[in-house]
Amino acid sequence: MILRVGLTGGIASGKSTVRELLAQLGCHTVDADRLVAQLYEPGRAGHTALVGAYGRGILLDDGTIDRVKLADIAFANADEAKKLNALIHPIVIAATEELLQEIGDGIAVVEATLMIESGGRQRYDKLVIVDVEPAVQIERGIARGLAREEVERRIANQIPREERLRHADYVIDNSGDRARLEAETHRVHELLRADLDKKKRLEG
Repeated sequence: MILRVGLTGGIASGKSTVRELLAQLGCHTVDADRLVAQLYEPGRAGHTALVGAYGRGILLDDGTIDRVKLADIAFANADEAKKLNALIHPIVIAATEELLQEIGDGIAVVEATLMIESGGRQRYDKLVIVDVEPAVQIERGIARGLAREEVERRIANQIPREERLRHADYVIDNSGDRARLEAETHRVHELLRADLDKKKRLEG
């Protein structure tokens, strides 16, 4: 039996670091954003869907998706973001479900940027939010090489922080240093282990 856990947060919140920490603690983990990249490869379902929707103008010379050009289109405004999400989310959800079906027992953590927007609240037993102040998101996004305007644009096109937090079963505060983040992740991991034990008792 597995406990399905959705892991999300805003841009530059530290989701991937938390996923890696949970993997070290023994959780099965899936990086949905990496899965998206795989589905964008030529011959895969995502690639076919994108070319069908946006034309071959979004392709590089080698036939791969121009991720910069696609981002410019997708984050131009809220309507374009919704169009892309409606196109890609069903494909990613189906691929994620296949991976989850292969897991026999334990805590399965799926990290995705647009977890709530794609209806993740209904697909997972528990939802974990990695949370930071917007000012910290911007600072960390810039440190990753993104322009301030790009970080602000992505924040604006994601679900508002307050709404995201309302969906959380557990919140991991990543406003401090690495040691604090590790402590927060360990705390939530213990809660998830208890949730798995409870699920086994109720459904086993």
